Parts: sequence; structure tokens; C-alpha cells
Amino acid sequence: MKVRPSAVIVHDQKVLTMRYQYQGTEVLALPGGNPDPGENLPEALARELQEELGIAVQIGPMMLCGEVIWTEVNRHTLHTVFAIKELVGEPELNPDQTTALSLEWIPIQELTQHLLYPNFGALLQKCLQEGQLLGYVGPALQPYLP
Repeated sequence: MKVRPSAVIVHDQKVLTMRYQYQGTEVLALPGGNPDPGENLPEALARELQEELGIAVQIGPMMLCGEVIWTEVNRHTLHTVFAIKELVGEPELNPDQTTALSLEWIPIQELTQHLLYPNFGALLQKCLQEGQLLGYVGPALQPYLP
């Protein structure tokens, strides 16, 4: 199982996402990435956000975690989603560090209207609108993305 930390960055009631294209399918992902050997999840997330978006952050509490299981390709990922308490800088894509096509700010109330990876739109809405930390939420109903 792979573990992927990601960040919920909110500004003006909008959540920062990164837009990708996978074989003609547009997908919005929360910023994040994979830990390097020896890194804990907050360290990995802070590093990924610095490398890919050029921002420094203070990692807040874990809002939720859940799994994406794609039996089609024998892939299993545990996604951990962290709140960001503090942000320094303006997020800008670094094309040397990411294959994302653009940054998209999605209104919180519209999170369920987009194909998100991981597919936690409704859960993120609940966290953000009700101020709840949900902990482990189980497997996400995630369509396979080649």
C-alpha cells in the first residue's frame, strides 16, 4: 500500500486543486505527493508543496484519510488529507516538478461537481462547512484513472 499526503488549502471559500489530464479525462487533485524515505507525512507534504507550488506551509490537523483501491491494476493507496494552518507565498505551478496542467480554485459548495482524486468532495465539504475532523472514512468510490 502506498501512502499519499495531500493538503486542503482554502482561500475565499475555494479549495486549491491541481488539474490533470489522463487519457482525455480531466481530474482535479488535492496538492500533495509521495513521501521520500525517512520523511513523515507532514514533512513530505510540506516539501511537495514547496517543490510543486513554491509555497511554505504550516501543516494542520489531519481532516480525514481513506483508501483508493484499484483492483484493475493491483494499486492500493491510503490518502491522508491535512488542513493547512498557514501559507506563505502565492501558489504557482512548477512544471519541472509536476505534470499538472493548471491550478483551479473550486468553491467548497461545488466540490462534488468535479472528478476529484481522491474522490472525497462530499467529505471535504462536511469537514470545511461543519468544522469536523472525520478520521478514517474507508474506501473512496473512485473510478479507475489509467
